[in-house]
Amino acid sequence: MASRRRAQHRRVPQVPADPGTVLEETESGWVGAVVGVEASGGIHLVRLEDRHGRSRAFPLGHGFLHEGAPVELIAPAPRPTAVQAPRRTASGSLAVDGARARVARASRIWVEGTHDAELVEKVWGEDLRLEGIVVEPLHGADDLVGALQGFGPAPERRVGVLLDHLVPGSKESRIAAEAMAMRGAAGNVMVLGHPYVDVWQAVKPQLLGLERWPDIPRHIDIKVGTLQALGWPHRDRRDIATGWKRILGTVSSYADLEPALLGRVEELIDFVTV
Repeated sequence: MASRRRAQHRRVPQVPADPGTVLEETESGWVGAVVGVEASGGIHLVRLEDRHGRSRAFPLGHGFLHEGAPVELIAPAPRPTAVQAPRRTASGSLAVDGARARVARASRIWVEGTHDAELVEKVWGEDLRLEGIVVEPLHGADDLVGALQGFGPAPERRVGVLLDHLVPGSKESRIAAEAMAMRGAAGNVMVLGHPYVDVWQAVKPQLLGLERWPDIPRHIDIKVGTLQALGWPHRDRRDIATGWKRILGTVSSYADLEPALLGRVEELIDFVTV
């Protein structure tokens, strides 16, 4: 008889104790749905919950009916581990976790002001530290040629310059032309820019609930005029700094910036990391 029961056990199909599977434990007549499998005293138990919300635990194995037929109840297959997507930096680059910041190179990226530098740092800072590139504000581009002469660009000492409002006929376009005409600039200096009067406008206006940035008359300071148009405090430097922090706080990645800025910064990073 024992050998016959063992033979019968070998012939019944195996059913995994997946959650929700309805089973009947033949010895007790208990009918319930699987709510979990647990280990106790060196054996695995399946917990069945009946239609009244009561539950009992039974050892896995033979002695169960599934859809009226005998089965051998086995542990459910382990759930596949979710494949974690590679982390990306705020600029969209693949992150290199655990890497130390590289010792600063001699090459530099220059931007017009502090706000430009803070925006570049927020989006590209992790990439730049990995590459060992320092971003420095010029605090105005009027004396770019003098700054370059003092720096002394060379093949291992490149300078990438990002200018605001670099459009044909602008003051910035004349500054860029003068800089690129100076001795030693060719191959060692790259001057690029975006079309916006101020880097604030490179932040997508939709982040602030705007369809577009307000048009500010040329005789009004762009920052003061923008804050005034937004209805934000705009009386002094503190108000301007607070307003910029509020704008910068809406930026979390490259997707929050206009493409006209993104491409230029990426080009400059490539240039100074050659």
